Amino acid sequence: MTKTKPVHVIGGGLAGSEAAWQIARAGVPVVLHEMRPHRMTPAHQGQGLAELVCSNSFRSDDWENNAVGLLHEEMRRCGSLIMRAGDAHKVPAGGALAVDRIAFSAEVEATLCKEPLITIERGEVDGLPPSDWDNVIVATGPLTSPALANAIQSLSGEDSLAFFDAIAPIVHKESIDFTRAWFQSRYDKAGPGGDGADYINCPMDEAQYRAFIAALVEGEKTAFKDWEENTPYFEGCLPIEVMAERGPETLRFGPMKPVGLTDPHTSRRPFAVVQLRQDNALGTLYNMVGFQTKLKHSEQTRIFRAIPGLENAQFARLGGLHRNTFINSPKLLDKSLRLKAQPRLRFAGQITGVEGYVESAAIGLLAGRLAAAERQGAGTMPPPRTTALGALLEHITGDADSSTFQPMNINFGLIPELPPPAHVKGKERGRAKKQAMARRALTDLDAWLSARRNAAE
Repeated sequence: MTKTKPVHVIGGGLAGSEAAWQIARAGVPVVLHEMRPHRMTPAHQGQGLAELVCSNSFRSDDWENNAVGLLHEEMRRCGSLIMRAGDAHKVPAGGALAVDRIAFSAEVEATLCKEPLITIERGEVDGLPPSDWDNVIVATGPLTSPALANAIQSLSGEDSLAFFDAIAPIVHKESIDFTRAWFQSRYDKAGPGGDGADYINCPMDEAQYRAFIAALVEGEKTAFKDWEENTPYFEGCLPIEVMAERGPETLRFGPMKPVGLTDPHTSRRPFAVVQLRQDNALGTLYNMVGFQTKLKHSEQTRIFRAIPGLENAQFARLGGLHRNTFINSPKLLDKSLRLKAQPRLRFAGQITGVEGYVESAAIGLLAGRLAAAERQGAGTMPPPRTTALGALLEHITGDADSSTFQPMNINFGLIPELPPPAHVKGKERGRAKKQAMARRALTDLDAWLSARRNAAE
């Protein structure tokens, strides 16, 4: 009996870990390559697989009303390791699914290490993979090693696009002053693992807010290197000071909006608010929501300690900035995520131009399933485009305009529309339409999964 050749997965982040898991669950051997700790990146703190380097939130878990929540549910039904580990290590975060980042990473790595069909190899893949690797998934993320990034760029004939991604600070809870701060979720909404009082809120009156905005704008920032100067930011993860520069009210209608909150110390809604979200299972660390930053560390300490309740804040980690890269997927990839110029290479995760932890893992899930099916000689039928998984795949492999391609989160705008029930009127029509699209998505996904199982039998 001929031994099945392994699929090689390069990159042990969320996408690579999920891809390796899906391949192994299909009965195909896989070698997972992770360059850390032999070569570190500017953003990673350690060497664990599936390390979360920015936020610890997977965002909304509401599958009926939010496209991210729908993607969560679809991935769960596909046997996602990332979602399983996320659910096992969730921490309170209102309507969002947030995780203890250390326990989450440890769970993913332990599970992959115990899987007999998975071999984990530590070391950098320096340039293009060897020619005898005939089925490869490149899931190196936005921090692809320079040698491999240059090889991909040379092979594709396209310049890699790039943008900056910033990291938010993490604060020790014990250093927060609760005579000024309080626990509450917006509108007291409870979510996975939460009770409706999941965020720490630090209020500001108008004078404090205006002074804070001025400090952000005037604060000393990290200087760009020559090769970074023309790199655009991703709009969904702008540094806090960049948002402040766009206008004095920008933050008050963004991450510092006070709606749905009442300060119990004054019985009033604050003018603006800084929210912190639990970052670990012990509840000892909280990250500053929406406070990605490129301020210098000394400036972060000075400016953020001016926030009411954070006057004596001790930071477990200060914010930072790193340069991300992604390929022009609509032009370079086929419908199975393979590089048209060299089909043995399949891409997954943020390098394909999806944005967000869950979206990256979702493309890893699809790449793993497609690679396993190809290895087994089965059809590589993608999920229906009426699903969140299928819509995301369609977007990056052709729906998006390659001349203006930018990173994209999953949203209902990527899924074919479905009218709301005729009896629904007024403001409820938008919500009803999303719910109808979500129910259709799960019905179509279940049918797709059933067809794949029948084909494998």
